[in-house]
Amino acid sequence: MKLLLVHNSYQQPGGEDQVFMSELELLASHGHEVVRYTAHNDAVSQLSKLRLGLRTSWSRSTYRDMRAVLQRERPQLVHVHNTLPLLSPAVYYAAGAARVPVVQTLHNYRLLCPDALLFRGHRTCEDCVGRRVPWPGIIHACYRQSRAATGAVAVMLSVHRLLGTWARRVSRYIALTDFMRQKFIQGGFPAHQIVVKPNFVAPDPGMGDHGGRYALFMGRLSPEKGVQTLLRAWRQHGRMPLKIAGDGPLQNLADSSRPGVEWLGRQPREEVVALMKQALVLVFPSEFYEGFPMTIAEAFATGLPVIASHLGAMAEIVQHRRTGLLFTPGDANDLAAKVEWALAHPNEVADMGRRARHEFEARYTAERNYQLLREIYDGVLDGAPLAQDGPTESAGRSTTLRALPRGLEEAPSMRSSQAVTMPSPNRAKG
Repeated sequence: MKLLLVHNSYQQPGGEDQVFMSELELLASHGHEVVRYTAHNDAVSQLSKLRLGLRTSWSRSTYRDMRAVLQRERPQLVHVHNTLPLLSPAVYYAAGAARVPVVQTLHNYRLLCPDALLFRGHRTCEDCVGRRVPWPGIIHACYRQSRAATGAVAVMLSVHRLLGTWARRVSRYIALTDFMRQKFIQGGFPAHQIVVKPNFVAPDPGMGDHGGRYALFMGRLSPEKGVQTLLRAWRQHGRMPLKIAGDGPLQNLADSSRPGVEWLGRQPREEVVALMKQALVLVFPSEFYEGFPMTIAEAFATGLPVIASHLGAMAEIVQHRRTGLLFTPGDANDLAAKVEWALAHPNEVADMGRRARHEFEARYTAERNYQLLREIYDGVLDGAPLAQDGPTESAGRSTTLRALPRGLEEAPSMRSSQAVTMPSPNRAKG
């Protein structure tokens, strides 16, 4: 099978970028010929705010370049990971014009929420879910703390909801959890188009012996990650040492931390794995829904149980008293009580760790993920209706959709994307 993978990379590499490359390598290793079409947000600085806002909704250069790649490479399927802001939904229309079906991974809640997190003011927020125009996000300047930037994303969401882009130009959406799937259905997405496939961990780090007798937090040090709740809990409970690995806007809290809390800063993957293999528990106090926390899957792979917020994806992935413990989100007292219980019940914690490893082997290995991904692709190719035709071709040049608002067709042309063929090592066809 020949595939075209599409992704707009972030300036600060994150989980979505990691998943994009992991899936690309996974598909290539199974004999598929994989072509990638990408843009990088470093190019954002070349655009004015107005042009960037217009490009978020429609990029003429993306449409033109995608059409050229599709004509040259002739993939059987396009798999999109992220289009914001440089690639734009033009990628869907280019695929539709070439009669190539599209699969879209929903890494976050961007198509429901301008800020993608469903989180505002230190609490979960669903004010924009299901709205034709996500005006609450604009009022609160949710994206980049800017009404202009939020407005650009809101226009993109509203225009393409009006055009039916989300319903008619994508054959299948991949949600990372059933919780996420239900949120998108609540937001108006067709239920029959959304399937669930989690992310995966590769390579397999193997089991640890967890002899360190410490708790571990690993992640971005930001309010939505529950860092302040974590530190309040440790002010009440100081008997188990806590190691914090990561950086972010709240790293200044290290200066006022209590004894027994060790701040490690950002760590390379190999060191994170080593820390997980020695820790007694991973603490994951996130206070927003999350997409699919790779940190939890990585912990499970090492046999490390997780103490997590009873919220969103965490409540679905972590089974209370089986693979970890769940506590009330934002409740430092409850978190402290769960940590105390873990310290007092080492045998039960060890059992939870073994079950966490079994959960990884059943759900989050590369091989299991490939099986799920292949089933999704085969289902689309075997029976799903193809995306409708996109913009028409005239005298060798692409013209924009007549339905697009006036001015969007003037989005600037900028060749920030690239197409690179990534065949499998033996160049076998899948």
